[in-house]
Amino acid sequence: MFGKIVDRKIRIAVVGCGRISKNHLKSIEMHKEDLELVSVCETNCDLLATVSQELGVPGFNNMDIMLQEMDLDMVSICTPSGIHPQQVIKAARAGVHVVTEKPMATRWKDGVEMVRACDDARVRLFVVKQNRRNSTLQLLKRAMQEKRFGRIHMVSLNVFWTRPQEYYDSAAWRGTWELDGGAFMNQASHYVDLLEWLIGPISDIQAMTGTLERDIEVEDTGVMNIRWRNGAMGSMSVTMLAYPKNYEGSITILGEKGTVRVGGVAVNEIQTWDFEEPKDYDKDIKEASYQTTSVYGFGHPLYFKNVVDVMRGQAEPETDGREGLKSMEVLIAAYLSARDNKTVSLPLEY
Repeated sequence: MFGKIVDRKIRIAVVGCGRISKNHLKSIEMHKEDLELVSVCETNCDLLATVSQELGVPGFNNMDIMLQEMDLDMVSICTPSGIHPQQVIKAARAGVHVVTEKPMATRWKDGVEMVRACDDARVRLFVVKQNRRNSTLQLLKRAMQEKRFGRIHMVSLNVFWTRPQEYYDSAAWRGTWELDGGAFMNQASHYVDLLEWLIGPISDIQAMTGTLERDIEVEDTGVMNIRWRNGAMGSMSVTMLAYPKNYEGSITILGEKGTVRVGGVAVNEIQTWDFEEPKDYDKDIKEASYQTTSVYGFGHPLYFKNVVDVMRGQAEPETDGREGLKSMEVLIAAYLSARDNKTVSLPLEY
């Protein structure tokens, strides 16, 4: 269904030159034998001029013009979340493959339309979930796949970070429903992804959210109760009000035959690893833990490695559009539950 590129570099452009774009640009540079950055796009003309000059590539403040004038294989979307759908669909209709940051959209129907547009155009849609590539979570995923826990009983996720008012004030789109989403959808999106990726399909969600401190439209704090189809139960607690800095990003799994806690500021430390049946790779847990000063971790270059391998016809995508919809469905269900004060069951009707 999808073509592959095997005899030359993959020509890629980055759309949006803000905070997260640095991770994409660095990843492209690290894979320069396979990826060639050919242009950037940004509506802030001063920022565009600076980035374009630093990187030595043409800069555009209009994505439509860039798509018309540049010979592109792929675009990397690093713009506010609410703009992702229209930009992904534009790229698809131009026959260009897409890598988009999380969350893929802020509305469920937009996410579905993105997948359909890319399917219709026969282009790839990659949704960035770089935390899956963290060495700690790779070990945990392996333990899950090998069913080392037996039956899963209880799961707990915590995201205790801080985002001061200045963070939200730094751009008009931050903290809005239309373009950003709140603590669950934006900051904790990768942790929501772990709920389904590690534990399995979700049956029911109950959530409460609140804007306790920040002057924003969306939630700065929230809690979620979850029941999985396999019978496991769990919870997720998220706040952007931790004092005085990012404190914890963790997941704890309690099973019939095993208990694991991966903590640290961004699931970067394996703090508990106890199983009834030992395995040879248990000795690797200390090496898997790593120090990080960034909640992004180090997964972006590894994520782009999969993108390259897929485009070369050597691998299947780890997180494509449909995989991205799974965590988005959980997010929308949580917001519906909080809004209507009721349990929401999955799948959503669509």
